[in-house]
Amino acid sequence: MSEVSVFSDHICQLGEGPSYDPATDALFWFDIVNGRLLEKPVSGGALKIHELGQMASAIAIIDDRRQMIATETGLFVREVATGRMTLHTLIEGDNPLTRSNDSRVHPCGALWTGTMGKKEEKGAGSIYWFFKGELRRLFSDITVPNSICFSPDGALAYYTDTSTGLLMRLACDPATGLPAGEPNVFVDHRSAKGYVDGSVVDRDGVLWNAVWGGKAVKAYSPDGTLLREVAMPVTQPSCPAFVGRNAGRLAVTSAWSGKDEKQRQLDPQAGMTFLLDIDVNGRFEPRVLIA
Repeated sequence: MSEVSVFSDHICQLGEGPSYDPATDALFWFDIVNGRLLEKPVSGGALKIHELGQMASAIAIIDDRRQMIATETGLFVREVATGRMTLHTLIEGDNPLTRSNDSRVHPCGALWTGTMGKKEEKGAGSIYWFFKGELRRLFSDITVPNSICFSPDGALAYYTDTSTGLLMRLACDPATGLPAGEPNVFVDHRSAKGYVDGSVVDRDGVLWNAVWGGKAVKAYSPDGTLLREVAMPVTQPSCPAFVGRNAGRLAVTSAWSGKDEKQRQLDPQAGMTFLLDIDVNGRFEPRVLIA
């Protein structure tokens, strides 16, 4: 695994939601269940841990001063300079059984954001669309929403309910980020090891997926063909993100959640965050439009 190195040895119980800010060269990611936002420069520097006071799972850039954070109660605007969090849009804030999970910004600036049961209750979650202050529920009866990502032109959207083993694809309106067709199976992962977790799509339309329980990151061509499988040093890689000045590397979060003490001893790097030095034609995340 010479192409895989440790980016941060800070161990997250449930590391998730990595996102890179090219303006500051910082990778942000979450330890969801412990309510922490982590920040570290990719080119080198100290780790910062921001205590959020609630479960949170995803981050998007609004502008140079503000970020949007998906939390267990809704979408918050975070001031970069002070860390101050202000509620912007309530999402299932009256439901203490659910929390946020996988989310990503469409090229037009719309955010797709998922919710799920805190104990992975069957069908307790949904996937929502947020754009310029408007919120709509796109899909309900979701157990674990993941792999939300989009083609570079915004014409295709991807997502999964991890519990199904099916990675879905559907047509998307490039101007609004709203679905423009019915979901169809892009990858059937049910007979393979592990589960479809977080994904990103590069400039060539290749989808890079972290395989929870499969010790791998897999790359799929736009027609769903498996192009490459990169072995990971942890059992539960959770989500990738393109990082670096040209978005030419991958960062991958991981987790020890669900493991007992013996299993953790056999998986000592579980929860760390990794860099993959492989050839990727990555792209930076779009900024989210909140109004």
